[in-house]
Amino acid sequence: MSKVIAVFGAGTGLGVSVARRFGREGFRVALVARRKDRLDTLVAQLADEGIEAAPFTADLADPTAVPALVDAIRDHFGRIDVVEYAPISADLTFTPATELDAATLKALSGLFLFTPVEVFHAVLPEMIERGDGAVLMGTGYSAVQPMPHASGPGPVMAAARNYLYSLNAELAETGVYAGTLSVAALIARSAAAAAVEAQSGTPVGTEPITMPNGFQLPVADPDDLAEHYWDMYTKRDRVEQIHPEPVAPQADTGA
Repeated sequence: MSKVIAVFGAGTGLGVSVARRFGREGFRVALVARRKDRLDTLVAQLADEGIEAAPFTADLADPTAVPALVDAIRDHFGRIDVVEYAPISADLTFTPATELDAATLKALSGLFLFTPVEVFHAVLPEMIERGDGAVLMGTGYSAVQPMPHASGPGPVMAAARNYLYSLNAELAETGVYAGTLSVAALIARSAAAAAVEAQSGTPVGTEPITMPNGFQLPVADPDDLAEHYWDMYTKRDRVEQIHPEPVAPQADTGA
């Protein structure tokens, strides 16, 4: 029986790129997101490319729905070998740390902390029993490097990243891998990229986008990110991949 990857937060950017990358290796694909119409379109696109996929609609902000969702994927495919969890919200906003409150964190915690924990908790027993599998998570770079005036998602994702690091170490001798991909860029072809295009009036290609405040926002090709996931899954030699990789500061030679 061919392996199965479940892509949580499947969309037109990273999600479908991950589906294609793993699908090319013979994986069947479960696509999970809120919008059935978009999922059906992605399933049809993948079918045209010879990749078997099935849609599963769910609100990933609700962790209580996870057990039934995971059961539905297992019932359809018979197994789950890899989970990729990286929902990207087009309307995600940041909050200055001086204005952050508990209500804001609570609203973000379902999607970015509680649900991934529940998903991984639901799939890990079968993976550990099988002695093989992987759970992959995507976060924004603010989980790694806090930034002024861009709090909110960062603290919540940082908690999930902390959990992932612990998980990686605990699973080291089981044959199961846990890794996280932290993206310091706008993902091209995503819903978030479409929102930026609408705001800026500039098509999102490969060059950095200049935001209204003058900030230069890098752009990442989701195919490159999917390749990172595949490399992490196959090599299992690191807990985290950051994209683009941080540039090391130049040493001061005194010259």
